[in-house]
Amino acid sequence: MAAARTIGELRRSGYVVVPVKDEVRNNVIKKLRAREQLFPGIIGYDQTVIPALINAMLARHDILLLGLRGQAKSRIVRLLPSLLDETIPFIKGCEINDNPYRPVCKRCTDLVKEYGDDVEIEWLPRERRFGEKLATPDVTIADLIGDIDPIKAAAQRLHYSHEGAIHFGIIPRTNRGIFAINELPDLQPRIQVGLFNIMEEKDIQIRGFNVRIPLDVMIVFTANPEDYTNRGNLITPLKDRIDSQIITHYPRSLEDAIRITEQEAWIHRDGREVRLPHYFREIIEQAAFEARKSEFVDQKSGVSARFTITAMENLISNAERRAILLNERHIVPRIIDLQHALPGMTGKVELVFEGEQEGPTKVSKALIGKAVREIFKRYFPDPLQRRPRQQQGEGKHQDDSEYGKIVGWFEAGNKVEIGDEMPFDEYFAELDRVKGLRELTKKHLKVTENEKYELASAMEFVLDGLHQSSRIAKEEVDRVISYKDLVGSIFMGRGRNVEEEY
Repeated sequence: MAAARTIGELRRSGYVVVPVKDEVRNNVIKKLRAREQLFPGIIGYDQTVIPALINAMLARHDILLLGLRGQAKSRIVRLLPSLLDETIPFIKGCEINDNPYRPVCKRCTDLVKEYGDDVEIEWLPRERRFGEKLATPDVTIADLIGDIDPIKAAAQRLHYSHEGAIHFGIIPRTNRGIFAINELPDLQPRIQVGLFNIMEEKDIQIRGFNVRIPLDVMIVFTANPEDYTNRGNLITPLKDRIDSQIITHYPRSLEDAIRITEQEAWIHRDGREVRLPHYFREIIEQAAFEARKSEFVDQKSGVSARFTITAMENLISNAERRAILLNERHIVPRIIDLQHALPGMTGKVELVFEGEQEGPTKVSKALIGKAVREIFKRYFPDPLQRRPRQQQGEGKHQDDSEYGKIVGWFEAGNKVEIGDEMPFDEYFAELDRVKGLRELTKKHLKVTENEKYELASAMEFVLDGLHQSSRIAKEEVDRVISYKDLVGSIFMGRGRNVEEEY
């Protein structure tokens, strides 16, 4: 059936206009009954944030999403318009999308009074029913609500108190839709006060004139916790008028964190196949988990999901750069590439005083080191669990752990040197010099000889895991990493873990 073009046609079609919050509620109920996903792409909130959001929408509430940076608050807000009807009717040419049956602005009420059911209507798509504003200290009441436009008043010869002289702000222009204010505490307190009427009485006042226009709008705010920043606060009376406050959070499991980064990071590159062993994904995510509990990182500011996304992209990019330079077909990250993930990490953490003394690069290296150690223990026996045995006829103990051959090879004075631009054959041959390394890697990571690229990276993973567990030493000089005997390095004053220096 063709869409109605006048108010009269709309009435005869039986169309019913409902308030926007009822509209959202009705569509939520439909999606729940159909078992549809309400917030596609939002990971890790299925048992926490999403049920709270659904409850708030069923209750027809205005909502505040409260949480640290990088917790998908803005993404959730931008998915809310999908819960609106596909289109709704409004009086043609109206600045505030007036309800054809009950117009509120002077222009539309005059039109209806003069032409009645012959007034033309248009259909407003859901994407045009969403307004968003980033709260900054320079935002004014005129920006949000409106002001008297002297040029309009002069052109139409109107008194300043005449409703036709109003220039509407962004909130009235989102009438019958959803309006979002991001980073609410950054809004000046006097501007926050200006939102009281919208939240409670659902109307606006312009410049104190006797002009009150009722609005039909669902308002959603996002904010960091009040103690996160000194730039501003969320005033208590406004907070009291917001119906539901929903607390967001970071991923609570490594698996959820990996899924988020897989979804957001640019991993697949043009022209070359990317082979990314799963433990690299785990290391990157574990580094974020370590940052979120580190004494050197300001926990009030949080560690955004962008920390892992940019770190992963830098990791892949260094492997891609090597593949381009060496004309290799495959992009396979190596443990040495993790040092090139640092530029994606150092700018994503705010450090406390002790962290500033150490420096962001040193702290980020320590986070990666701790992550490697934790993930290494997921695949291999803990290197710190040694089982010494007394050799017959000898008066000394020998390491009887699975790492005995590898550690013994380094104790014999051998070392391994790896560069990040080393060709694969040379890289693999250098690692394969270590006695017992290939066999141990294949045993625990289930890598076959046919997967030689993955096998080589995994062999380096074993060496770094042993270093992070203080079984062998590691030295970095001019983008070349050397693995060597720990005891000899201690006497030389080298080879300590970065975190040991803390």
